[in-house]
Amino acid sequence: MDTTQELAPAVASILEATAGRDHGGERVAADARSFPGAVADAAADGRVPVVAEVKPTSPTTDGQRRADPAALAEAMVAGGATAISVLTEPDHFGGSVGALAAVREAVDVPVLRKDFLLRESQLDAAPADLVLLIARFLGPEPDAAGHGADDLSTMVTAARNRGMEPLVEVHSREELAAAVDAGASVIGVNNRDLAALEVELDTFERVAPEAPDDVTLLAESGLSTADDARRMRAAGADALLIGSAVVDGVEHRETLGAVRETVAENTRRFTSAESETEHVTTTGGDE
Repeated sequence: MDTTQELAPAVASILEATAGRDHGGERVAADARSFPGAVADAAADGRVPVVAEVKPTSPTTDGQRRADPAALAEAMVAGGATAISVLTEPDHFGGSVGALAAVREAVDVPVLRKDFLLRESQLDAAPADLVLLIARFLGPEPDAAGHGADDLSTMVTAARNRGMEPLVEVHSREELAAAVDAGASVIGVNNRDLAALEVELDTFERVAPEAPDDVTLLAESGLSTADDARRMRAAGADALLIGSAVVDGVEHRETLGAVRETVAENTRRFTSAESETEHVTTTGGDE
């Protein structure tokens, strides 16, 4: 994709660190849990399909959350999360493949490995149910960013050959077209511009209408309220990826039990966003 546009310094730094990471071990094989199936099950159950994120820190947040990743994931599932996203980028997000493995062991929903992956060998760091591939940094021209990146089609195929479902992240209609051409069936539209790290929810609204009907479509970034969730769903999102909002307030909780309760309730605000709207509407009509 177009990687000539100047990136935010934090993103450029992440890519530089990622370019130096590799995995020289054996090729992984994952027995993946179906994400489209989980999305369909959540919708049938009356829940907004939510991918809740375990993220110790990031370049756009202050401080670091030190709660146990598996405990957080269990609380998110208790709040109705359809899937869990786990950051594995170590230098800027405090993530690890160990946290990914612990979460995947602790929950029975699909688990996404979220990282800035550039080469096929980096897929072999750990098995996951889904793996994030960012279209902007993966071609179609190999090495477009000067970071030794494989092209997007190669990475989509490589992920599937390892049993993992690729979640291809896009930010524009052009990137969406490239993702579809690469064979992606699960696509996330990131409302955050990686050039400036600015968030605009109407990014999803601009891009989503171009997506094929048979693609499972996620809205990513900038979702902080139930109204945001309803807005993205109305624009065509099959599922929502929600990060900071599901762990909001945990730094003020003194016990693990209180942390779990807070995370579960935060998650539930999003998974029940549409049913709560229906309830309010029905109640108002009866009065």
